[in-house]
Amino acid sequence: MKSDRFFQSLLLTGVVVVFISTPVKAQDASEDIQDQTSGKSTLGKEFVITKSPRLASNTRKTRLQKSQIASSQQRAKSDKTTKNIPQLREIQLPATNAQRLVQSPTPTNSPNPEQRSGGQVIPITGVKANPTQAGIEVILETPVGEQLQVTNRSTGNNFIADISRGQLRLPSGEPFVFRSEKPLAGITEITVTNIDANTVRVTVVGENALPAVELFDDNVGLVFGINSATTATQPPQQPETPQEEPTAQQEQDEPIELVVTGEQDGYSVTDTTTGTRTDTPLRDIPQSIQVVPQQVLRDQQITRLDDALRNVVGVTQEFNSGPYVTYRIRGFEASGNNLLRNGQVDAGAGESVELSSVERVEVLKGPASVLFGLGNPGGSINIITKRPLSEPFYGIDATFGSNSFYRGAIDLSGPLNDLKTVLYRLNTAYRNSGSFIDFYNSEHFNISPVISVAIGERTNLIVEGDYIETRDSGFTPFVPVIGSVLDNPNGKIPRNRNVGEPSDEINASLSRIGYQLEHKFNDNWSLRNAFLFSFRDYSDKRTFPGRLQADNRTLNRSYREFDFQSTSYNLTTNVVGKFSTGSIEHQLLFGIDLNSFENKVPKFTSTTAAPIDIFNPIYRQPRGVLSPEISNTTVTNSLGIYIQDQISLTDNLKVLLGGRFDAFDQKSEDFSADTESNLSDSAFSPRLGIVYQPIPAISLYASYINSFTPGSGVFLFGGGLDNSVEPERGRQYEVGIKADLNDRLSATLAFYDLTRTNVLTEDPDNPGFQIQTGEQNSQGIELNLAGEILPGWNFIAGYAYTDARITKDNTYDPGNQLPNTPYHSFNLWTTYEIQKGDLQGIGFGLGLFFAGDRAGDLGNTYDLPSYLRTDAAIFYNRDTFRFALNFKNLFDVEYFENGSSATRVNYGQPFTVQGTVSWRF
Repeated sequence: MKSDRFFQSLLLTGVVVVFISTPVKAQDASEDIQDQTSGKSTLGKEFVITKSPRLASNTRKTRLQKSQIASSQQRAKSDKTTKNIPQLREIQLPATNAQRLVQSPTPTNSPNPEQRSGGQVIPITGVKANPTQAGIEVILETPVGEQLQVTNRSTGNNFIADISRGQLRLPSGEPFVFRSEKPLAGITEITVTNIDANTVRVTVVGENALPAVELFDDNVGLVFGINSATTATQPPQQPETPQEEPTAQQEQDEPIELVVTGEQDGYSVTDTTTGTRTDTPLRDIPQSIQVVPQQVLRDQQITRLDDALRNVVGVTQEFNSGPYVTYRIRGFEASGNNLLRNGQVDAGAGESVELSSVERVEVLKGPASVLFGLGNPGGSINIITKRPLSEPFYGIDATFGSNSFYRGAIDLSGPLNDLKTVLYRLNTAYRNSGSFIDFYNSEHFNISPVISVAIGERTNLIVEGDYIETRDSGFTPFVPVIGSVLDNPNGKIPRNRNVGEPSDEINASLSRIGYQLEHKFNDNWSLRNAFLFSFRDYSDKRTFPGRLQADNRTLNRSYREFDFQSTSYNLTTNVVGKFSTGSIEHQLLFGIDLNSFENKVPKFTSTTAAPIDIFNPIYRQPRGVLSPEISNTTVTNSLGIYIQDQISLTDNLKVLLGGRFDAFDQKSEDFSADTESNLSDSAFSPRLGIVYQPIPAISLYASYINSFTPGSGVFLFGGGLDNSVEPERGRQYEVGIKADLNDRLSATLAFYDLTRTNVLTEDPDNPGFQIQTGEQNSQGIELNLAGEILPGWNFIAGYAYTDARITKDNTYDPGNQLPNTPYHSFNLWTTYEIQKGDLQGIGFGLGLFFAGDRAGDLGNTYDLPSYLRTDAAIFYNRDTFRFALNFKNLFDVEYFENGSSATRVNYGQPFTVQGTVSWRF
């Protein structure tokens, strides 16, 4: 029974090794040793028992005396990091055949290149916990442990060792955390975790006194020997003598090694770069950030960004038009500069995202102008892509489902040379599907190669490309409000009705290429330079709904032929450094962004299309004569200079100060009317935040942020340009609480007040054109939780109350609710996987997604009704194989995804099922 509890308590990523000395039973020795990791392993689950010769002889270890490492209780009271405690680098080691435990960084011309780390931090790919006669050993596995630098200190009953140049990283590249609670008498907890981009911290917490810790050098990595309370006070042992060859009985009693490899939930994410452009724990960032990690994407079998964002509270669909979907965050549109890719503005990409190459999706709530420049204040969506792995990895997915849905995906990665200084990753996917809407079919292909090159010890270059091609035929998802949301005397418009034409088509392609270069001057200072180019080519021939005639069944329509191109260049360079001013620690970020973005319309022409009976449609009727072509272009160039200081006044009080200066110029040309307009402006956007942690598990925070967004490409109806558009401004106040409810479960509660002025919205009299309406305000509360409840039981959930309204306007009534923004929304996704027995590997998932009543347009002429959608999943994991069935809208609830006008609302997806077979090698 104890063995069962042990395996149930493991959240496994990578390799956890527990040594058990026979004849003691395995379940007795392993009961108290637990491992928790965050991130995701691509390994399957397996249990292997092998003999371990390592503990039979310790003759190749270099031992440091307890007195050299474990400080006395009196000395620990000073809480000065290392003033009175000898550093490991200062300790003279006895001469043995082992290498020095701590040494200077290996020079780039090291005569032994196989010992080099590959140009960045040194990966620690596993943590082992070994019971010994004296207590327990914790082993940090790395083949280049001699390059790590260790500094220890003591605070109260805590022994703390900071290991510079190291990171806990699985062979897949994912970070993880090791934790063991009450492993020994007198020891409360042992943790090993990443505290920043190049430092690992080992913490041993004594129950009543400072623990006694020994440090060894071994060819498998760094070894921390931790003595139990009963042995810690014993006199020092005599020098060890060489051991004799083991007898047959001794060989039988030799320790055995239990190797457990597998996946862990990965629902809880502790670190992000989105909120600060530096590797910072989420709990130290004074702003709400929510992450949809890889494991959630996989459990829900998500292939589209809109499905991923259902897991983020406060995010709703604004508009759905073929391959592109736009969103609202906290009531405000998120598009253009609100879309990021690995922390770089990806405005030219539109909203087309293929998730086969995506590791996770991060959403920063509220303005992000201080970090990323000219964006709307609601929030930013940062797409984090998959990175090359140092060990060979091969993955294949095959999906089939309702509405003739077929998708295949391949994920390949590994080293390209023996030294593993050149790594690659290649993701590609093809999807072909029908739809619940008549005539609508979609075809989608993407390929995403990535190359990582270690240039010397401290320099690394990543080059990546991306190509996405989409073809949609027969796509017109809109239906009139009367007959769908509102009653129609002629009846109900069916969900599958297409009010366009079967011949309608969309062709779109997206190309990206970029690089990320990082050079570390030393352990504290680094330089980062990144470039991203994207080009989007879009064309459509589509029929759009117009006004519904008085008989409530005849729908006027229009037809257009539209070509659009966008080109985006983004270059960013910044310096990150750590330093101290007295007892105050700083992490400084200083950078410059250069952006150029062009929207070009080579062709726009339109005409009337034959009206259609929405209850008895007749298609392929003659159209009118096309109007003269219109063409125009808008080019926006911007410069941003930003500085940020993350200040640790004390261990539990942190301040974030930041500011950014933005300047832009914009040139718009209407080639049809032969007119030109120029705009330019500049602004300074400040950011101030404070985090107070009364206890380590709780963070109380408050922040104030400004934003600045140019009004781009506003063409007047009938031709010509509007040169009176003023830049938008945003201002947000936010307070909140972030809590680690336990070591596997985290939560964020945020209260905010967000105001947006000089707002551009669609002209209700001239669809496709914009007007500047005035001021809007959003106030709300957001709660999100993610992590593991019990071993194998994971969940991600959130609730949002959003009161987003017009506060000043010349067209609409102040007090109107902003469209597609419900007052109340809720999401929950949870899975449970059986951890033992004959049914081990079988799992179940359940999802609930609720949206309350919400306005369909700015005029509040109609409301979209509330809905509760239920999703479910059944899956089976075994070794490298996975099979899953995912059910969306399980009870076939009829609901509306979004609305944009009286003739344009979108039905939500009816019941569908998808099956996926996956292999990982």
